[in-house]
Amino acid sequence: MELVSLVRLDGVAKHVILPDDTRLDILRGIDLEIAAGDHVAIVGRSGSGKSTLLNLMGMLDAPSEGSVAFRGEPVRRMRKARLDRLRGRNVGFVFQQFNLLAGRTALENVMMPLGYARGRDFWTRRTAATRMLERVGLGHRIESTPEQLSGGEQQRVAIARALVRRPALILADEPTGALDVETGASVMSLLDEIASEADAALVTITHDLNVAARARRHYRLDAGVLTAFALDVPANAAAADASGLAASVDDGSEAEPAAEADSLEVAS
Repeated sequence: MELVSLVRLDGVAKHVILPDDTRLDILRGIDLEIAAGDHVAIVGRSGSGKSTLLNLMGMLDAPSEGSVAFRGEPVRRMRKARLDRLRGRNVGFVFQQFNLLAGRTALENVMMPLGYARGRDFWTRRTAATRMLERVGLGHRIESTPEQLSGGEQQRVAIARALVRRPALILADEPTGALDVETGASVMSLLDEIASEADAALVTITHDLNVAARARRHYRLDAGVLTAFALDVPANAAAADASGLAASVDDGSEAEPAAEADSLEVAS
């Protein structure tokens, strides 16, 4: 059966002009196609351009060069209002730092993406959010605020919020980076399971090879260049450690470039 293309990047490059008028190249000549039901992992160090690439795939940003297409239609030709609707309906973002609204209950956080829905989706938003929280094992915590939840529970709320509209494309940016190993494994299992049930494409941006190993296709992003590679864990663990791509290498000493903002807004 032929896979249906969701997102396609052709010759995509991204650069910014720094205050001293020099150019910082973040991404260079990226070619990538993501299909329905696909599971792709993109591995790289901090500062390699991973978050910028995710922003482009999620239509939160536009490339400096090249083109991004969603279901065969070039994104750059879409008006902002249509692009916002398309992103809101089809793309679910899972962020490392959760980005939950403080003081709002888990239920209110998960209902948020449905606040701008139309028709039945809007009127049944409370029921849909409750069911999704139950699906991630938090049916008993729907009235709890983020301050009352553990890190793993907050991430599950973030996943429920990302998936409540049943998106066709799930983009997870370091989804286990703020979690312990056991909780992180549980979160990834949950993402895999729900994506498979919905035949959604799942793209995981990570520096952790154990997380990347869950994907069917693997890419390395280094100095803005994306290349495919075969990942066999733990057989390739030693080689991966040597290349600096294992989780232990990312000690936080290398900052992301200016365009690698971690304060992303959740698309409505």
